[in-house]
Amino acid sequence: MLRNLKIKNLALVDDVQVGFNGGLNVITGETGAGKSLLIGALRLLLGERADKSMIRSGESSCSVYAEFGLEDTIHIDAILSDIGLDACDGGLLIIRRVITESSNKTMVNDEPVTLQVLKRLGNVLVDMHGPYDHQSLLDTATQLEILDAFGQVGETKTAYLSEYRKLREVQKQIDALNSDNEEDLERQIEFLDYRVNEIETAKLSTEEDEQVEEEHSAIANSQQVIELANGAVNALSEGEGCAFDALASAQQCLNQLVKLMPEANEWHDEIESTVMQVQEVVRSIETSAAGIDASPERMQWLDDRLTTYQTLKRKYGATVEEVLRNCDTWKQQLQELRGRDKRHAELRAGLEVVFQSVEKAGFDLRSKRENVADNLSGCITKELVDIGFEHGFFDVQLTPCEPGPSGIDQVEFGFAPNAGEDMRPLRMIASSGEISRVMLATKAVLARHDQIPVLVFDEIDANVGGEIGGAVGRKLAQVAECHQLICITHLPQVAACGTTHLAVSKSVQDGRTYTEVRLLDTDSRPGEIARMLGGGTEVALQHAHEMLEKKYSGVRRQA
Repeated sequence: MLRNLKIKNLALVDDVQVGFNGGLNVITGETGAGKSLLIGALRLLLGERADKSMIRSGESSCSVYAEFGLEDTIHIDAILSDIGLDACDGGLLIIRRVITESSNKTMVNDEPVTLQVLKRLGNVLVDMHGPYDHQSLLDTATQLEILDAFGQVGETKTAYLSEYRKLREVQKQIDALNSDNEEDLERQIEFLDYRVNEIETAKLSTEEDEQVEEEHSAIANSQQVIELANGAVNALSEGEGCAFDALASAQQCLNQLVKLMPEANEWHDEIESTVMQVQEVVRSIETSAAGIDASPERMQWLDDRLTTYQTLKRKYGATVEEVLRNCDTWKQQLQELRGRDKRHAELRAGLEVVFQSVEKAGFDLRSKRENVADNLSGCITKELVDIGFEHGFFDVQLTPCEPGPSGIDQVEFGFAPNAGEDMRPLRMIASSGEISRVMLATKAVLARHDQIPVLVFDEIDANVGGEIGGAVGRKLAQVAECHQLICITHLPQVAACGTTHLAVSKSVQDGRTYTEVRLLDTDSRPGEIARMLGGGTEVALQHAHEMLEKKYSGVRRQA
């Protein structure tokens, strides 16, 4: 449950700390005193967007703080684990939010989180119901959600949604095929076909690309290559005073020297080895130079081939590898476009299979909904009797519809508030007081199945009064037996049913307005009830005592 709520510098609130208890917590006060600021602060803690206009005039920041004590933390811990935070220690969850003119800081158990995380936590912590939220009950989509929540059909609904998404995906592919213009398709096929043919005709390869560049460069410099090669050969073996002649002369001298100096044998062998190396180098140079094909025909072929590679890389990719990868992609696209009719037939056949799966899953979901619809009708009708519709009747009508994200059913809540009246769709009921009570009856039924620990009602009792107000109060107290319930009310009959009573007031001090929240006790509570009854007269005070001591003696009061 929500244990404490602290608010500082938020609108009219200077510094307020509010403690809540289990059961029905009622909040009362004059119009404009700041009751809704408490709910607004709670909404901020549960992920509602904020801006600097909320900061109290003259202050640089505002802050809100909530402390929850939870018996079951499994859902909260799952969210915390998902974002990398530790689980709640002893069921304690603390949410804090600080808003300045330039920043917005959000903390959970003293760790920074995003607004999206707060919203996720809020979805499993608190069910907020504002003064106009009962209008949502008129929406058939909301009505379907209520039926599904009551019937606990989550797994069946998820299974249906999975099949429905498959159906939509197949239909999306069919729609894409159908939306293509035939002339555009032909142009696209012609364009891709031209690209693929141009690349495949060229017979590109990475190895040839490198070889062509190297040979083209060599032939382009063939004259200089041949001149340099000839020069090297002359210097080594053919020219006057070449290296070979000098080595031969040295070799002859060493042949004579060997006879005079035994160590000259080693010199002789080294010179002979050198002579052989020079001869080998000369042969290599002559072979390479002779292998250069510098004919005009070869040069033209290399020019054409080099141009082909450069052109295709400029048009279709920076490298040969990229050009070939793009070619493979375009070939695949061509295949798909040319096989469009075949693909269309395959998709149509697949659509029929998926549609049958959707229908089966939809019928399973409908069967579960039909099983709980009458039960929901009976439960809400019983609750409506308790809050003043003695002869009222509530009905849930299911009708088939085309498959959609929520199933193959439409739902319509019907209501006959009085004996002898025909059942009419709930959306056709004009009285907001009647709709508010239907919402309360619905919440009372769902509360038994709902694991959300805290319910907040902001003026759900609007436009009701008298004995009906008392019935609403008793119903709220009944709901509060299995949930902590926080209720802002203007009805003394409802306020008298609370187990904890908080009174909100405002005052002006030194030209500034301040909001105060007081926890009422046995002595102060009758005075607040009397104020709500119309004044502080002895008659009103006596009536307040009677309401607290007698009329609602069956409802637990704050000690």
